[in-house]
This record gives sequence, structure tokens and C-alpha cells, in this order.
Amino acid sequence: IPYETLNQSAAVIFILLGFSDYPEFQILLFLVFFAIYVITVMGNLGMIVIIIMNPKLRTPMYVFLKHLSFVDFCYSTAVTPKLLENLVSEDRTMSIPTCITQYFFIGNCALTETFMLAVMAYDRFVAICNPLLYMVVMSQKRCALLMAAAYSWGILFSLLFTYSLLILSFCGTNTINNFVCEYSGILSASCSDKHFSQLILIFFIIMNLNTFCTLIIILTSYLFISVTIRRMHSASGRYKGFSNCASHLTAVTIFYGTILFLYCFPNSKNSWLVIKVGSVFYTVVIPMLNPLIYSLRNNEVKETLRKLMDLKIISQ
Repeated sequence: IPYETLNQSAAVIFILLGFSDYPEFQILLFLVFFAIYVITVMGNLGMIVIIIMNPKLRTPMYVFLKHLSFVDFCYSTAVTPKLLENLVSEDRTMSIPTCITQYFFIGNCALTETFMLAVMAYDRFVAICNPLLYMVVMSQKRCALLMAAAYSWGILFSLLFTYSLLILSFCGTNTINNFVCEYSGILSASCSDKHFSQLILIFFIIMNLNTFCTLIIILTSYLFISVTIRRMHSASGRYKGFSNCASHLTAVTIFYGTILFLYCFPNSKNSWLVIKVGSVFYTVVIPMLNPLIYSLRNNEVKETLRKLMDLKIISQ
């Protein structure tokens, strides 16, 4: 990047509008989002600790759940602290390096999570449709490869999108009508040639279509799972098969349901508030819900948590 471009970009100021149109609700929103963030951090880190401490929770399903909790923790941490700061501070500015860095982590976590949800659906498909081959198909080596592919997927394309923003130059003070730095907002603020970045934006749209391909993988997996469960003769077998999928299916429904809502909602000036609320649910609330969903519907996790609580009571 030429020195002139770096010098010009360093002076750029972005202003995140967030929820500044509703000053009377700033304190209330701060308290709500702060509580959500505390629950998110405790829930996801607690889930990771529980899975590490209990030898019974070292099966592939819990390995994937541990990594999902880590991604959710990073996702929420990339968004919520800055959102909280903007709610209590009159200075809502961000420098270009900070803004692009935030975008990189948000994009990385979002892409990685979609891949992980598809991997977890495949894991449930193998466990229910081919239980005798489960430990062979979902070996430690394959689980490690799937997790490496998920992280590589997120990092590779996030770096590509980030690079397309780093080669731009920016002018003056710019506003982003959101509470996070997002690609189109940063791109529209540039005062240089946007040809390459616009091509990347088109590629980004195609990538979103590919993201929905992970949804197709998930739906296909659950189609075979439902057929297999219906063929089970015992009611207890059918109930056990459904219970093994209920948590993941709930998480997938909330995650992709929010995405579909944001894509299908008309983009107009009057819809910005609804889009912001949907984005908050997508980036802030869902990382809090995932550990709650998996812990409340999983007997082994609840049993481990109960033992930890008993040990704490005894130690006191």
C-alpha cells in the first residue's frame, strides 16, 4: 500500500450510529446487553471447562460443541464490548484499522460457525443412521480435519475480504448506520477505486449462497435422520434418537431463521431498526443461547454441572 494511502487512511474516522436515534433507551440497552454478555462469557467458557473436565464428554459430538462454544465466545467478544462502549459514550468514532479488524473477527466467526453447524449435523447423521460405524467414521483424525477445515474456511475468506478493504483509501468522516463495522458500510466510505472490492462484494454474495449450502447439508442430514428414526420399532429408541438431535436442531433453527429473516426483510429507511434488532439477535443473543440450549437438553452436561456445584458446596 502506498505511503500516501496509509497516511490518508490513518486519519479516517468512522462513526457507528448504532442506537443513537433512541437516547432515552441507552442506559436500559446497556444493562440488557451487559447482562447478555456476562451470561454469554460464563455460559460458553463454562461449557468448555465442563467438556474438558468430564472424560465422558470426549466424544466427537462434545468436541464439536467445545469448539462451537469457543467460536461463540469470540463472536460475542468481537461485537458486544464496542456496542456497550457506544451506548454510554458520546464518542462513537472508530479508526479505520480498528474498524477493519473488528470486521475481520466478525466475518471469521460467522463463517466458521456455519461450517461447524453443518459438521455437527453430519455427526448426528452418522451417529443415528450408522451407529455401528460411528467411531470409525468419526475418528479423532477426521474430527481434527473437520475442525481444521472449519477454522480455515473462516480465516481464509475473512482475510480475502479484509485485504480488499485494506487496499482502499478513505476521506474525511464517515458514518455507518449500524452498531458494528460491516463490509458494505466500509466500502461505501472509500474515496478510491472500488472495482476490486466490488468484485469481492459480489463474491461475498456468492459466499452467502454457499453459506446456505451448509443449510442444505444440514436439512439433508436431518431428512435421513427423520427417516431412520421413523423406522425404529421401539418408542424409546425413537425418543432417544430425537433427543440426540433436539439441541442441535434448535440451535440451527434459531441461527438460520435469523439469517433468513434479515435477508428476506425489505431494505428501506423504515426497516433499519428491525434490521438492527435482527443483527443484535444474530451477533449478540445467539452466542448466549447456544450454551443454554445444549446444557438444558443434555443430561450428561447437567450431571457434570451438578457434580461441580456439589464439590463447591462441600469445599465451602
